[in-house]
Amino acid sequence: MSVQKLNTKRFKWTLDFSYKNKQERSIELASPPGYTHGVALVHSTDHSRESHSNHLIIKKSWDLALGPLKQVPMNLFIMYMAGNSISIFPIMMVGMLIIRPIKALFTLQQTFKVIEGTHAFGQKFVFFLGQIVNIFLALYKCQSMGLLPTHASDWLAFVESQTRVEYSGGGFKYT
Repeated sequence: MSVQKLNTKRFKWTLDFSYKNKQERSIELASPPGYTHGVALVHSTDHSRESHSNHLIIKKSWDLALGPLKQVPMNLFIMYMAGNSISIFPIMMVGMLIIRPIKALFTLQQTFKVIEGTHAFGQKFVFFLGQIVNIFLALYKCQSMGLLPTHASDWLAFVESQTRVEYSGGGFKYT
C-alpha cells in the first residue's frame, strides 16, 4: 500500500512517462513561469525589422568612426615603451604611427561607402579627427626623439647649432 501511495503522490514539476496517452493522465502539469498558452509574440514585422537593421548599421558605423580614438591609449603606451633613443624599433614605430592614419585618411570614402544617412557626416568627421590625433601623436614622438627640424640651425648652415646645457650619462665606476 505504501508503494501505491508513492506512485499517486506527484511533485509539481515531475513528468511521468508511464502513461500511453494524454487521457490516462489524471493531473495536468502547471505551465512554467513566463509561459502564456496560445499567445504568439510577433517581433519580426517589417517595420521593426527595418528599424532594428538601421539601429545596427548606425551602431556599427559609430564603432568604426570611434576606432581611431580607441587606438590613442594603446599608441601612447607603445610610445612610452619604445623610448626616445634613435634605434630601429622606435623609428619603425614612429613610421607606422604616421603611415597608418595617413593611409586611413586617403581611404576615408571607401571606408564609409556603405554608410549613408543622417549620421554619416558626423561619423566621418569623428573618424577624421581620430586619425589627426594619431598623426599628432606621431609628430610629437618625432619631436621628442629630435627628428623634426625645429631650430633655425636645422635649416641654415651659417646659424650656430643649439648647445647642450647639461650632459648626463649612466653606468657604474669601477675602481
